[in-house]
Amino acid sequence: MPSARQTVSYLTRRFQEAGIRPEVRHGQNFLIDLNLLDVLLETAAPNANDVILEVGTGMGSLTSMLADHAAHVVTVEIDARLHQMAAEELEPQANITMLLQDALRNKNNIADSVLDEVRKHVNAVPGRQFKLVANLPYNIATPILSNLLTVDPLPVSLTATIQKELADRMIAPPGVKDYSALSVWMQSLCDLQIARILPPQVFWPRPRVQSAIIHIVPDPAKRAAIPDLEFFHTFVRGLFLHRRKFLRSGLVASMQEHLDKPGVDEVLAPFEYPTDVRAEQLSLEQIQKLSEAFRLRLAV
Repeated sequence: MPSARQTVSYLTRRFQEAGIRPEVRHGQNFLIDLNLLDVLLETAAPNANDVILEVGTGMGSLTSMLADHAAHVVTVEIDARLHQMAAEELEPQANITMLLQDALRNKNNIADSVLDEVRKHVNAVPGRQFKLVANLPYNIATPILSNLLTVDPLPVSLTATIQKELADRMIAPPGVKDYSALSVWMQSLCDLQIARILPPQVFWPRPRVQSAIIHIVPDPAKRAAIPDLEFFHTFVRGLFLHRRKFLRSGLVASMQEHLDKPGVDEVLAPFEYPTDVRAEQLSLEQIQKLSEAFRLRLAV
């Protein structure tokens, strides 16, 4: 099966035969440790009810493994050269749909055609569910994972290899350097776990950084607790644009198109925060309550 051939020698030979090289601009780093491919698969736990979205088909090794377990795999590749090589490997497997395109419509949205294809296969049989499983290109990992948290149907899980630095930001608690808007967004909607740290040598070509397998499980209860996801997302991003400022100053800056200083003070007053508190020190719950207070104030 194709997954057994994803070694350095196999990849080098295939690329030489095609007269091409991995594209740095597309974040092409291939996982060559077959045991770690198994770890990725075991963490995702695909089953016969799953429709899997894979972003970054690569040579089709993970795609083939997923298709052996899932109801259907929708795999997306932006590079026409890799798409063609993977198609040669995957042609016999009928439960795979290969899309040659960008998985993103823009930085804030998954491509409609990708979601339409996923929905088609989820809706084809009652009881099917949607998962993301991917060795994600580093340059699109953040928008793919972040934007999939607001789509319909919602993935029941997202399992991916990403930069360890990005994984650390996603799971960071308040008060540490890595705590960011992304931390708040992801943790407010999901449960997250780093399943494995991956050193550079398990990829070809070797990246300059460590990677991680992250497992993300969206929590419908957490999602339901946030009345307006779009407002919350915008509020959190604005808040952390000024993370080193004192909270009041940061809010005055981020809300300047909507509220004047007295208006910001009016919303802040009931919280009784110390004057020297910063956004990066606030807990998820505190930020969620603050966001909702400003949303309600602006709705008046």
